[in-house]
Amino acid sequence: MQSESLIDNIEQYAAWLDLDKGLSKHTVEAYRSDLMQFSIYLRKESKNSWGVVQSIDLDAWLKQLALKGLSRQSQSRKYTSVKTFSKYLLNEKIINNDFSELSYRPKLDNKLPLTLSQDEVGRLLNAARIDSAYGLRDYCIMELMYSGGLRVSELCHLKIQHINLESSIARIFGKRSKERMIPLGDRVKHALEDYIVRSRPAFLTARTDDSVFIGRLGAPLSRKTIWYLIKKYAEKALIKKAIKPHSLRHSFATHLLDGGADLRSIQELLGHADITTTQIYTSVQEARIQEEHAHHHPRRK
Repeated sequence: MQSESLIDNIEQYAAWLDLDKGLSKHTVEAYRSDLMQFSIYLRKESKNSWGVVQSIDLDAWLKQLALKGLSRQSQSRKYTSVKTFSKYLLNEKIINNDFSELSYRPKLDNKLPLTLSQDEVGRLLNAARIDSAYGLRDYCIMELMYSGGLRVSELCHLKIQHINLESSIARIFGKRSKERMIPLGDRVKHALEDYIVRSRPAFLTARTDDSVFIGRLGAPLSRKTIWYLIKKYAEKALIKKAIKPHSLRHSFATHLLDGGADLRSIQELLGHADITTTQIYTSVQEARIQEEHAHHHPRRK
């Protein structure tokens, strides 16, 4: 076990996140700040080496933060910072045991994502389904976001060469350029064919690159434009929910789960690094079942 100070190891870790992992300066600083706060607590407890830290120390620190009124979201983030750091120390043989192993992540407030019913998705898509250059494009955008579970940033950065209509596959580059493959069903495949052949040429200009979705000036569509389009067609479809582009991704995952897809498959299709992120959709499903029971069961009252 090495004898570097608490702070020395934090600085080594920050450098590793920056140079080896390539994380943004903002993210690295967030990790560093959380760990510095934890080290201050440890020094007050007369613990000056990571080798003597235990799970009870992490639990006690988080409890102290909770008593000071820190939100559960922030507590959870600090827990993650310490847990990933502990694994780094173990891999580097700076400590002999993962001191976060027996600690539990603080429970988050149960904020369920907003989703659309299958009927509402159908109405939204039909609202954009107009046989014009804009209609073909906008329908294709929403069909792909829903059928593929895409983030709006992934849609904006999608390139022509990333789509293989013959193989019915699209390559999607998500957070930190993590690549995943998504299947293209018949409906979205036909929507892409119609848009690329009949609609996209109408938007081409000298400034157009290989982005799939472009506007009237030939430039790639922005996140703001996608947001506006979905809001416009939601109003046209008389959908009262305050939906956002991400609502289509949430609906995609929830409807897959309703159809019997397993959680690991949904995780892969969404590009989630951790399955705990995907598990929120089981809560959405349970909440909807309870709502259906409350409204329709003959002995609900």
